[in-house]
Amino acid sequence: MKYLNVNAHLHTPYSFSAFDKLTDALDKAVNENVKVVGINDFYSMDGYVEWNDEALKRKLYPLFNIEFISLQEDDQSAGIRVNDPNNPGRTYISGKGLKCPPNLPEPFASELANVRNESNAQVHEMCIKLNEALKSCEASFVLDFNKIKQDLTKGSVRERHLAKALRLFVYNLYRNDEVSIKTFFEDIFGHKPMKADVQNHAAVENEIRGNLLKAGGAAFVPEDPKAFLPLEKVRQIILAAGGIPTYPFLADDAKGGFTGFEQDVAKTAEILRQRGIFSTEFITTRNSIEVLERYAGYLFDNGFVVTFGSEHNTPAMEPVELFARGGAPLTERLKQINYKGACIVAAHQELVRSGKPGYVNAEGKADVVHREEYIKIGDEAIRKVTDN
Repeated sequence: MKYLNVNAHLHTPYSFSAFDKLTDALDKAVNENVKVVGINDFYSMDGYVEWNDEALKRKLYPLFNIEFISLQEDDQSAGIRVNDPNNPGRTYISGKGLKCPPNLPEPFASELANVRNESNAQVHEMCIKLNEALKSCEASFVLDFNKIKQDLTKGSVRERHLAKALRLFVYNLYRNDEVSIKTFFEDIFGHKPMKADVQNHAAVENEIRGNLLKAGGAAFVPEDPKAFLPLEKVRQIILAAGGIPTYPFLADDAKGGFTGFEQDVAKTAEILRQRGIFSTEFITTRNSIEVLERYAGYLFDNGFVVTFGSEHNTPAMEPVELFARGGAPLTERLKQINYKGACIVAAHQELVRSGKPGYVNAEGKADVVHREEYIKIGDEAIRKVTDN
């Protein structure tokens, strides 16, 4: 079997993305010989039809995914950091291989809509506080939340959109004069020296977030607990949408550290099984090759679906082709694991679309015994698209 390049986790403008247009991600995939591409926006399936149509035009096989931030209260009470290094109990969960066109029945559709509304409401409050900070430093303008939502988003507003909107407004106001821009930001940052190069837009937006929108910043607004569904509820929503609940591993940080939940991959795998999760993923640029080989290898060898992605949910533009930390190329073993994982997700999509049972059933139990058959079905489906 030839292992095609896969990126199974790409954010688009339907949440927040390095890409200005959804099709930019697909064009970049074509240019970098990535053949299987997975849309993976926060709380949103709105981009699925466009992703499907535009991917097929480019002979790319589309995967339909989603991402949530959930809360595992037992882990929170125990102080266990899961895959958010700063917030005990907070747990990112993806769904892979959802139905396209989206089809989410009630009450799940309303529960998803409520979470999105809560997330938008928090950012609206941030915008109000950011405008107060602008007034306090005698800025000549304020930001219009509705205009930001209209001009920079597809409906879901993230704090990164606020940072981008502020940068764009300031750069336009001062006609890209670097001295004036730097002076403005140092003023609103409380006279802290600006570290970012004004020409590095991604770094400037990250500095805006760090100084103004994060904890301790003038525009920080803590997230309302209502914005986080319990992990089991998120799992049910993903299953109702036809998908495969998937745990995104944080794995090793730049110093080689792990969260308490993830430090022993065998124990983590067992807990995931107990929680009804039989699929995992990694954002490879976070991790060393050694850890990716060890963790992804263990999980795949022990029956889990394993896929990789790049996210692209920051302003920084990175390759769509996947690399490990520091730009290290993926090994053949990792490419094999990633492609076989994508094949299982593809097979699940194809089977569910035709009204047949997929890789996981309605309760979320995975058909691990027949995993090789799903890999074969998915490989055939992918090649029908990419070989034409």
